[in-house]
Amino acid sequence: MSSPPRIIQPPLVVVGSANADIYVEVERVPKEGETLAASSGQTLPGGKGANQAACAARLNYPTYFIGQVGTDNFANLLRDSLQASGVKLDFLGTVAGPSGHAIVMLQPGGKNSIIIVGGANVSWPRLDGGISRLSERAQNLIRRAGAVLLQREVPDALNIEVAKIARMSNVPVVLDAGGIDAAMPVELLKNLTIFSPNETELARLTGMPTETTEEVLAAAATVQSMGVQQVLVKRGEKGSILVDKDCVIMQPAIMAPCVVDTTGAGDTFTAAYTLALIEKHSPTDALRFAAAAASICVRTKGAIPSMPNRKAVLQLLDEQSPGKEYPPCEIEEVSKNLDAQLQVGSTGDKVSQVKREHSNSPKKVRFHDSEEGKEKSLLGQSVPSLSI
Repeated sequence: MSSPPRIIQPPLVVVGSANADIYVEVERVPKEGETLAASSGQTLPGGKGANQAACAARLNYPTYFIGQVGTDNFANLLRDSLQASGVKLDFLGTVAGPSGHAIVMLQPGGKNSIIIVGGANVSWPRLDGGISRLSERAQNLIRRAGAVLLQREVPDALNIEVAKIARMSNVPVVLDAGGIDAAMPVELLKNLTIFSPNETELARLTGMPTETTEEVLAAAATVQSMGVQQVLVKRGEKGSILVDKDCVIMQPAIMAPCVVDTTGAGDTFTAAYTLALIEKHSPTDALRFAAAAASICVRTKGAIPSMPNRKAVLQLLDEQSPGKEYPPCEIEEVSKNLDAQLQVGSTGDKVSQVKREHSNSPKKVRFHDSEEGKEKSLLGQSVPSLSI
């Protein structure tokens, strides 16, 4: 993927959370009533919204962050790290009280368990008499964005408001499903362009298994029946799957030589993918770009400190061979298994009903052919297929 053309680009607008991540390195998560000694500890900037904004800015794309910090020392850490990454902070507010923060229990192999304290991230004003939570300036910024990125560490009501403003202006809305473990509002799903969960989040939303590729495809189809246009599933070492209404693109993971910390890897992937689409790269190329960015992210401790720059991502891509090819026999097998799953469901429950309804839509899985002259951009335009 070449550097973006030097023209005035519509900004990426990230609306979401900023957290101070308090890291403790432990051999395992403590049991109930147990006290463990950590081998080390430190506080680093993070939060899903701040992570995505920092990633996009470090990848040399004009990025605004709409969010809130408190009046504590964490606020300075967050503000300084975002500014150092190149994020535009014209819409970063300050509210009385603590900033958002999180306890990150980092275990061997890069695994982590996280506890979040919402703080300023959940202190947005309530709607009263139709008055918006967002200033008119912030609303205008959203209307002229190239895309809007959301997560679930701020109130759902704020995400819904932002998504509606963007949708009315034909601005693509991407929601990373990470954040609070709570029911997903249907009103939010219906206003999304791309919904990006990991396998666990996808299973939680649909109540369906997501262990195999066929199960992921069936669960993604269920999400689409709820009103989402495209589903981008992050699968860690198994790569990612992009599901459009008539197309499936599978991207293998670009493995890191050593995984230090997976915190922020999903945010990196989502942000990198979104900005690549704004730059008019094809979905296939955008997925490869995102996979390379995530691969670099997991090699360093911390979320924002691990975000890569564009030069590092392009260098890694230069070292990679082309993506995995899927032979016709494998395509047919996946299609056959998906057909069977979509037609199963005699219990009469809600999930089975969704499966039966979706079985009327096209079920032929087409793995994307990057040699086509043109491919449909997920941001609504037909663009040339670019090689990275």
